[in-house]
Amino acid sequence: MPFNTPFTCVIIEDEPLAVSRLEKMLEKTGYRIEILGRIESVTQAIQWFSSNPPPQLILSDIQLGDGISFQIFEKLQVNCPVIFTTSYDEYAIRAFKVQSIDYLLKPIKQEDLKAALDKFVAQKSQDTHHWSEFQQQMASIMSQLDPVTKPKFRERFLVRQADQLIPIPVGEIAYFFTRNDWTCISTLEGKQFLVDFRLDDLEQMLDPSLFFRLNRQFLASAASLRKAYNHLNGKLKIDLEPLPEEEVFVSREKASGFKTWWESAI
Repeated sequence: MPFNTPFTCVIIEDEPLAVSRLEKMLEKTGYRIEILGRIESVTQAIQWFSSNPPPQLILSDIQLGDGISFQIFEKLQVNCPVIFTTSYDEYAIRAFKVQSIDYLLKPIKQEDLKAALDKFVAQKSQDTHHWSEFQQQMASIMSQLDPVTKPKFRERFLVRQADQLIPIPVGEIAYFFTRNDWTCISTLEGKQFLVDFRLDDLEQMLDPSLFFRLNRQFLASAASLRKAYNHLNGKLKIDLEPLPEEEVFVSREKASGFKTWWESAI
């Protein structure tokens, strides 16, 4: 593929600001790229790829509002290369199982994005049979590592109660929240306990199909959600049970991803 030959691309990313920044960075690479779609969730991606021909390249974040983007490629046969982006490096090995060209850690550097596109163009210019054979070999190798690399989500947390340590199953947790630099668990029964993790860490430990990061203070389970209301400037006001001391809002930027996630979690 010559340098000035245009190619098509789909962006899978649930943060609008990240999409805007990525598009500006793509323009600076010098490649002529036609963006066919901007997709925010696993559910939306499955619908899009089921009804549209594949692009020549996919740029995809791994952590989406309603799950992990690997789920897209496990459910559908999407025959095009992928450049993954993420804030976490734990998925690096698994990324290469689904035709991954490269793996870029956020915040993405301009030179790293350009190098990934150069790699994509160089491989596309090779014989297609060679490319297909390479992917089959890579998939075979990665399948042997799958049990090690699959995300393993927490099933319980040990918390202190007086002089005892007691286990709290994840299924009994309504939400995690922060208050005065402490992180707390609120159970569905209304009991509260301190936990020795930050919300950022907990977000990676928990199954994203069961928990959603509502905002900086709250990480909620689907079981705790009662109602959502449209609020000012596109935000959502969320009713949780048990009722927290403060009002809980989802930002306008995360509202769409939250709705998709909640619909799939109900």
